[in-house]
Amino acid sequence: METKPYTFLFADGNHENYDMLNSFPVSIWNGGKVHYIRKNVIHLMRGQIFDIDGVRFFIFGGARSQDIRDGILSMNDPDYKEKLAKLRREQALFRIDHLSWWKEEMPSENEMKEGIDNLKKIGNEVDCIITHCAPTSIQDVFSGGFFEHDALTDYLEEICQSIKFKTWFFGHYHENKMIGQKFIMLYEMIVPLSDFFNQSSDN
Repeated sequence: METKPYTFLFADGNHENYDMLNSFPVSIWNGGKVHYIRKNVIHLMRGQIFDIDGVRFFIFGGARSQDIRDGILSMNDPDYKEKLAKLRREQALFRIDHLSWWKEEMPSENEMKEGIDNLKKIGNEVDCIITHCAPTSIQDVFSGGFFEHDALTDYLEEICQSIKFKTWFFGHYHENKMIGQKFIMLYEMIVPLSDFFNQSSDN
């Protein structure tokens, strides 16, 4: 990625190696906190607001993993190898702490508070919101109420109800779908932001 002639910006999801991600020093870029992974690969941190080419973005990564129904296995468990073999034989849905799962996939209270505070500072209005998971009400619409609510979806619902915005992009659910007029679920689809904002600039 470092060899490409453009910049990669990303919000974290729920399968990041947070031990590694959080080892990078925090810098300020276009108004918000970031981690420089490489000179042109930049992690946009949670609860931050960025002004990019005149478009104001609110970013909030993270999501609760759905593939942990059968538990989180610790490598420090004295019976780790036996439990791992058993779970694999049973084709269980599990992950391994600090190897394929990190508790930091869900935000801290400080991250959520910082997001609210940063939005208040700019009058609770942005052009675009980018998150990994969706607000509770939007998740209910496309899942028919199948997906469980959690602290993060409820937090994003609070944002959704209190903030003025034009467009909200999110991923996590492995589909490409438009929900209503403002919410876009992305998986493999690429959306040119300039085209979208040209269309919605009068809204």
